[in-house]
Amino acid sequence: MKSLVLAEKPSVAREIARVLKCTTKGKGFIEGPNYVVTWALGHLVTLAEPEDYNKAYKEWRLEDLPMLPTTLDLKVIKQTSSQYYAVNQLMKRSDIRELIIATDAGREGELVARWIMAMAKWKKPFKRLWISSQTDAAIREGFASLKPGTAYNNLYDAAVCRAEADWLVGLNITRALTCKYNAQLNAGRVQTPTLAMIVNRETEIQNFVPQDYWTVQAQFSDYFGDWRDGGGNSRLFDIQQAQAIAAKLKDQAGAIKDLTTQAKNEPPPLAYNLTELQRDANKRYGFSAQKTLSVLQGLYEQHKLVTYPRTDSRYITTDIVPTLTARLRGIAVGQYAELVKPLLQKPLAPTKRFVDNSKVTDHHAIIPTEQPLQLSALSTDEKNLYDLIARQFIAVLYPPYRYQQTTLVTTVQGESFYSTGKVELERGWRAVSMRQAEPSEHSADQFPDQKLSAHSKGERVQVANCKVNKAKTKPPARYTEATLLTAMESPGKFIADEELRESIKQGGLGTVATRAEIIEKLIHTSYIERQGKELVPTSKGKQLIGLVAKDLKTPELTAQWEQSLTNIAQGKEQRTNFIARIKDYTVAIIKETIADTAAYKADNISKTKCPLCGKYMLLVNGKRGKMLSCPDRACGHRQPEKENAFGGLRTSKHESRINQKLIEQYSDKSPVGSNLGDLFKLALSKKEQ
Repeated sequence: MKSLVLAEKPSVAREIARVLKCTTKGKGFIEGPNYVVTWALGHLVTLAEPEDYNKAYKEWRLEDLPMLPTTLDLKVIKQTSSQYYAVNQLMKRSDIRELIIATDAGREGELVARWIMAMAKWKKPFKRLWISSQTDAAIREGFASLKPGTAYNNLYDAAVCRAEADWLVGLNITRALTCKYNAQLNAGRVQTPTLAMIVNRETEIQNFVPQDYWTVQAQFSDYFGDWRDGGGNSRLFDIQQAQAIAAKLKDQAGAIKDLTTQAKNEPPPLAYNLTELQRDANKRYGFSAQKTLSVLQGLYEQHKLVTYPRTDSRYITTDIVPTLTARLRGIAVGQYAELVKPLLQKPLAPTKRFVDNSKVTDHHAIIPTEQPLQLSALSTDEKNLYDLIARQFIAVLYPPYRYQQTTLVTTVQGESFYSTGKVELERGWRAVSMRQAEPSEHSADQFPDQKLSAHSKGERVQVANCKVNKAKTKPPARYTEATLLTAMESPGKFIADEELRESIKQGGLGTVATRAEIIEKLIHTSYIERQGKELVPTSKGKQLIGLVAKDLKTPELTAQWEQSLTNIAQGKEQRTNFIARIKDYTVAIIKETIADTAAYKADNISKTKCPLCGKYMLLVNGKRGKMLSCPDRACGHRQPEKENAFGGLRTSKHESRINQKLIEQYSDKSPVGSNLGDLFKLALSKKEQ
């Protein structure tokens, strides 16, 4: 008897098969003496479409909403059906005694496997492989300590609830918006509040009115000081007041009223989770969140150099500590050799800043594996991303950055001037990391550092010069992918309810694995666009936020869902109760949408008419560039922006309809039309030959 191993991707399946000594290749599987390894291609099974429940749903109509099937059925995904049936046949083999789920160790990976099992009506025992890296040692160790499959039933329930809730709310609200406004509009519990944050930020920027303000800086014997009032503010919005302070100081002497010197420690950064890595890769290399995830996946699966990518934790567990030395040895080549050397010269003693079991759920932080590093095997993008991970990992194990900070307060004629200086005592982790200090929201009001010589409290000083500097208040910055990821991860400030604010700290908007996809979807559907590194809402995006129900564009809904999904995963809440609430919410939001009196107007109308229905087409973003899309949903024609009726002819079924329509259009009008029709037929026949 053999065990059937179900991986999520062919590449992972091949690695598992190699470790398990499976060498005989079959159609959709690799077999060995004790195991048969097969794979999904992502999801092979999904929730059924609306028309699968009722053929009337094939046509989108407001009167059919909301669509609320009693239970949501599963169906095999047509595009990957051959692999599903290959897996199905393996499950029916009489020599297969058990199934080992080896899909990605997380909520979505659990769903991939369980839906296949449900569709195939799997009744035999099953176990779970739960590993955080793809090295041979990790795979062998994982198979030596398989978990009971039923231990993850609650995780599966939470995954099903998330998928079914997205179906019920997402499909219904998308149909409602699209039908009501006869435009291709869609909404969802994560996508829409994310868009709302970008739109609201743009509104703040547009409504912002800059103000002039002034600061005063005094130059003393060998240092300068910046004026602050009693509350620590440096900005003066009255130029006469600023000039009066400067005039009062002319040719005056003052005294050092206060002098403090403090020894300060700056602890090492935390290790990376996916979101933090995406942030840093965007800031340093301009990587999109999706690109970071794609490159990271290659480092994990192909090169086996890093641990599981889709993690939300920045800590490791105690069982990983004994492997740290081996991981350091694995990366001790090239530019990292000298950085690792001092760590290998003495026993490692990582603190709770890095090792904390209570802050690790499914997977620990992204760190290097024990796999020996071969930099020559990596592409430029892979080297850059690996460099961030390797340096962060080394930096976490380095001592704190230590420095001595001196602050002087100099008073002249009753006015206070502040000066700060820093003396570096020990570079610590800053000798390794390339991280830059995050600019503060109030960075303009912070004291600039300078080199301060020895001074004493009460010392008399002379004002050498005093100047007034003019500046303007600045609007809030537009979101970049880095700052948007931060806002999605921690949207609590947008939530008034304290309990919900606490619950969303655990999950944020979306998951670490889906945030990149959400951003790309907003761009693809023309709700936002990239302008350099900035993300800017389009007219379509702004209008959508004006059309959707209020609670669908704030993070509260996601917070409520995530709170319930967490409870379900922990066995504290029933799946049926959650879905019942989602159905009630769907009914309410559809009623609200239908009753709304707002209007939608497309502003991306081109001068090109649809060859099928004659309406002016919309210019939209396609996966391969700009596309022209018919605004009429019933028509649905799309074509590249530069395509025309007589150039670049193609012969797909859909385009054959266009070709025929053009032939009829030109042939039936006049002798000139007939000539054009004949020319068109000739061109088409030559192309088909």
